[in-house]
Amino acid sequence: MKQVFTALALGAMFLGAPAFADAEVGKPAPTFTLKDESGKEHSLAQYKGKIVVLEWTNPECPFVQRHYSADTMANTLKGFDAKKVVWLAVDSTAHNTPEKSAAWKKTEGFSYPVLQDASGTVGKSFGAKTTPHMFVIDEQGVVRYAGAIDDDPRGKNEKKTNYVKTAVDALLAGKPVPTATSNSYGCSVKYKSS
Repeated sequence: MKQVFTALALGAMFLGAPAFADAEVGKPAPTFTLKDESGKEHSLAQYKGKIVVLEWTNPECPFVQRHYSADTMANTLKGFDAKKVVWLAVDSTAHNTPEKSAAWKKTEGFSYPVLQDASGTVGKSFGAKTTPHMFVIDEQGVVRYAGAIDDDPRGKNEKKTNYVKTAVDALLAGKPVPTATSNSYGCSVKYKSS
């Protein structure tokens, strides 16, 4: 009986959940054009020839807040050559606005754009499930990593593996990405209900 209840409970969690396409490692990333918090357009195609890191984000999520308090994203980005690597945050939260993104960006003091995806179209095309959910795309537009920022969901490990840094470093060195996928962790992306 307990197993039946657990199965029913798990099933209920996914009722009405959006259909995910999932950007697949080893395949071209879904194309997109989105405006950032200041209204400037960014398309994946314009960054061909560079490595692109996509970070699904939501400033209201405690996991995102923890990573920004610990400077996880800033410290990861700091180690990369800006001429070769582009970092784009994407907010697919249904109630997000450019004004909220701009205020959060100013508070946190980071410079990369926050792409506005309140419709959730781009998030769903990538299969972004959590905030944060990370994707690393190579210079040819192929997804080379999808998953968590690191292997420390609870934020308690003294030593942690930063999967995004490892993936980008491998690509810059012309080597295969050692861990191509991991289970993302965080809050569920708050997609617009259909």
